[in-house]
Amino acid sequence: MDKEIEKIIVKAFFTKRLQDRVLFEMSSAKKRKDALSRLCHSYRTTLREEYMFDIPKPNSDPEAIAKLLKQNGAGNSCYVISLDEEIDGKELPLLTALEHAVGMGMPSTFLAYQINSLILKLNKKFFLLQGFY
Repeated sequence: MDKEIEKIIVKAFFTKRLQDRVLFEMSSAKKRKDALSRLCHSYRTTLREEYMFDIPKPNSDPEAIAKLLKQNGAGNSCYVISLDEEIDGKELPLLTALEHAVGMGMPSTFLAYQINSLILKLNKKFFLLQGFY
C-alpha cells in the first residue's frame, strides 16, 4: 500500500467530513474493507459528486475505457484501491487493471491515475472523477 497516494486520493475525492475517518480505516488492515465498502451504497454522499460524470455505455470493454481515460489524460499505469486483495494497493498497467476490474464481481474498485483523476467502478456502472489536485 502506498499511504501517500491513498491520502492524496482521499483528500481530492472524498467529502471533507469523511476524509479523516476514511484515512484511518484505509490504514488499518481490519478496517480497510469498511472504507471501501461504504462506496457500495453511499458513494454519492461519500465522494465529491461535483467531480463525477458517468462513463457512457457500453462500458464493459476495458480497451474502450482505457482509450477514453487516455483522452482525458490517463497515463499507462495506475494505482489500484480495491476490495479485491489480489490487486489492492498495487501499481499496474492501466489496461491490466481495467481488464481485471471490468469483469470483477466486487462492488467497487478505484483506479487512480495522474493523481487528479480517478475512475470508480460500482457494479456495472463507471464514473470518471476529474479533481482539483
